[in-house]
Amino acid sequence: MDQGSAIAAIATPPGRGAIALLRLSGINCLAICDKIFLPADNGLPVSERPASTIHYGKIVDKGQMIDEVLISIFRAPRSYTGEDLVEISCHGSVYIQQKILELLLNHGAGLAKPGEFTQRAYLNGKMDLSQAEAVADLIESESEEFHKVVIQQMRGEFSQEITSLRSRLLEFISLIELELDFSEEDVEFANRDKLKFLLSKLSLRLESLTNSFAFGNALKNGIPVVIAGKPNVGKSTLLNLLLMEEKALVSEIPGTTRDSIEDVIHIDGISFRFIDTAGIRETSDRIEIMGIRRTMEKIRLSTVVLLMADASDPTEQINHLLEELRKKQEFKDKTIILLLNKSDLVPGTRNLITGSADITGSSAKTGIGWRKQLSGKLLKSIARKDHFPSLKESDYVLGISAKTKSGLEEMKTILLNIVKQSKSGNRDLVVTNIRHYNALKKAHEAVVRASSGLENQLSGDLLAMDIREVLHYLGEITGEITTDEILGNIFKNFCIGK
Repeated sequence: MDQGSAIAAIATPPGRGAIALLRLSGINCLAICDKIFLPADNGLPVSERPASTIHYGKIVDKGQMIDEVLISIFRAPRSYTGEDLVEISCHGSVYIQQKILELLLNHGAGLAKPGEFTQRAYLNGKMDLSQAEAVADLIESESEEFHKVVIQQMRGEFSQEITSLRSRLLEFISLIELELDFSEEDVEFANRDKLKFLLSKLSLRLESLTNSFAFGNALKNGIPVVIAGKPNVGKSTLLNLLLMEEKALVSEIPGTTRDSIEDVIHIDGISFRFIDTAGIRETSDRIEIMGIRRTMEKIRLSTVVLLMADASDPTEQINHLLEELRKKQEFKDKTIILLLNKSDLVPGTRNLITGSADITGSSAKTGIGWRKQLSGKLLKSIARKDHFPSLKESDYVLGISAKTKSGLEEMKTILLNIVKQSKSGNRDLVVTNIRHYNALKKAHEAVVRASSGLENQLSGDLLAMDIREVLHYLGEITGEITTDEILGNIFKNFCIGK
């Protein structure tokens, strides 16, 4: 289809529903509607009616009524696509939807490709490329926190940040290139000290945005939380409690869970993807060994590990497990919440969390001694450094009971606290898109090279090459610099009709 000619698609999800919506956009879309729409007031045809109005009438085919509909009229440039646009609200019968679409196509419209309406909005200057990508994320958003981030991007706050960084560099590149025109006269238009300061600030900001992707990507797909530990410590029971359904098979036979089982739970507007895994132990069972390998892979990809242990086990045994796991590459830089399960059977363990009384001495069974006055704290264990030396400062210890459900709310609070801590270092902007992340990373690498070149007093033409590369990658994010291949890769993942 020629750019601007009419395209049509069903914009609501496939299948039967109470109401469906079809979209038609392009220079001749109003004239196409004239051929199939009879207004109930027998008045003007659609093409002669004013913008931003809704009209009731019938869709007809060769004099036969197909459905009673509402038609909404938007005229260029004040529409989603920046073109003339019509939306047809009809009954949700699959037959009716397909019949109306067939009529639109028979009268000159082309079938819209995935994301073509949004692509036209971008090409017509209604939004930049990063805002267009935020539209797809908005449709996919399943949690309150990710929704907030996407709305921020749709409003253009991320784009404005990138455009601001780019415009400041453009001033310097123009001065450096002016110097190249007067190379024989040995003049300096671009102040090197100011350029050095700008590159330093730019490097810090790009690094901050790049680092935010780990949090943003987890927020987009759900914070991955692995439930790990030895067999038969209550991992599957904990998952079932969190999901409030019997999703994982629970048995007193060790090694019941052979494969990972996962599901998403929303806690205070944030999605957590809990993953129950095979118990970690020495075994000769070939299938169980495969399950344990898969456990380690899930841990490698996780943000948080809920490491479950039996509260009645000796401290030395729990410490040995911690020490062995800390040696593994998969546990590197992972935040661990040590869950001492079956705490209802071990006097004093729950006091670690509630702090309802001053505690002295130690549990007779575990040998874990707790200090006094723990009330009012979320509780990392105050005695942790003495009794669990393999835990880091960012780790937690929590007594729970999968049987009585005690400690579950505290565990959720700790998870939320971990998310808030990871977000706090990212200021107000969070990168959630892998394409943006890759572009920012390459831009940062070019900034580092330019800064190094400045320190080594490289010539202006070499500095200009690195700065142009920074501008290129920043421009790719907003679409100031793009190719058909980039656009094709972006919009092919959109819904048809959006």
